[in-house]
Amino acid sequence: MSISEKPVVAIIGRINVGKSTLFNRIIGKRTAIVKNEPAITRDRIYAECEWKGRQFILIDTGGINFVKKEKIQEKITVQTGIAIEEADLIILLVDIKEGINPDDFKAAKIIREKDKPTILVANKGDVQESELKLYEFYELGFGDPFIISAEHGLNVDDLLDRTVSLISEVKVKSEKEDKNIIKVSILGKQNVGKSSLLNRILGEDRIVVSEYPGTTRDAIEVIFKHNSLKLIFIDTAGLRGKSRPKEDIEYYSTLRTFKAVNNSDIVLLILDSTQGVSVQDKKIASYIKKEKRACIIIFNKFDLIKNEVDRNLLIKEIRYELAFLKNSPIILTSALTGYNIDKIIFKIKEVAFQYSKKIPTSVLNTFVRGMVSKNPPKFVMGNTLKISYITQVGIKPPKFLLFVNNPKLMYNSYHRYLENKLYETFGFEGSPVIINLAKKDKRGE
Repeated sequence: MSISEKPVVAIIGRINVGKSTLFNRIIGKRTAIVKNEPAITRDRIYAECEWKGRQFILIDTGGINFVKKEKIQEKITVQTGIAIEEADLIILLVDIKEGINPDDFKAAKIIREKDKPTILVANKGDVQESELKLYEFYELGFGDPFIISAEHGLNVDDLLDRTVSLISEVKVKSEKEDKNIIKVSILGKQNVGKSSLLNRILGEDRIVVSEYPGTTRDAIEVIFKHNSLKLIFIDTAGLRGKSRPKEDIEYYSTLRTFKAVNNSDIVLLILDSTQGVSVQDKKIASYIKKEKRACIIIFNKFDLIKNEVDRNLLIKEIRYELAFLKNSPIILTSALTGYNIDKIIFKIKEVAFQYSKKIPTSVLNTFVRGMVSKNPPKFVMGNTLKISYITQVGIKPPKFLLFVNNPKLMYNSYHRYLENKLYETFGFEGSPVIINLAKKDKRGE
């Protein structure tokens, strides 16, 4: 699956040579988690970049380590291999401070076998006497090493000049095409199967999956085309129950998870069928509601619930525990067996339509008059609420402005009544609706 019509540049290298630092330096923001600890980046992380008017996609990859035989390291190596396949140009990053390493030779061999254009880049070139080890890297067979310091920005501009000179020019997509993009973040506590579910949707092992909780640490964007529609999935780190994670990496992962929600149109809230709705699930759901994002609730691992009675009770439990997301559709799935996975894309498209729906003003006012006629407001504070007019003032989420004689006369139960009737009449499945109040100007009466 091609992730974009723009050329793709992948940063490849062994563990701890500074790939994420270079990635962040190029894109100008801390997207990949950077820490002086091996194997922090585990998945492929993508960013759209522009340099001197030329646009390209940059990929950060996990560090290659052919010595370690752990299962997780094997999966990281597979991810790196896929990044090499997708790339139009490869930056092979080595560490000039440490000198050449057997893993550098193995990475170089894999790249040569794919016959991809490659720039050999020697990082940490700001270290004194680092040039003494430079000659070693000629053995990799990619010519003169390009010396940089990703941490301090030394020669990174020159590297970008060389990069854009080697990649083919691709036309920038028009804004009209970008309107078809739907951003979907995948949220849930640790080990509920978020990455497995996304891999099922994509039809490939794009995200590293492990039985160990916390494998995904970054919020990872994956572009997926479905007919004329472009979806950007954001796979987020699993959220722990602690309000203040002790580890720096975990803390920044949590911040990026919340940022992913803010940048999304729709949130897929993933729950574990074998555990029911936990306190942490409710906290996550509350955050989604607070941020006014459209939401689809997905109960994963549903294949493990064999008893039909248990299944029915489970659905009732979801509706009871997450009553504040009452309009969100529920999909019962299994990432393991593929059960109901095909329904997810269909429901995303449906909810995205509802999230962007615009109701004509004349239709809204006919609706309000009918609701007031059936259930007039109560007498409050010596007066009665009078509704003059309603209009829709926004989408994503749908936002309405209700003109009344005195906003202070609106009481909670009547506000909820109007909100519930909006859902009942116009759908808005999965989408929050906002009803704001404004005082009717007497001069306009």
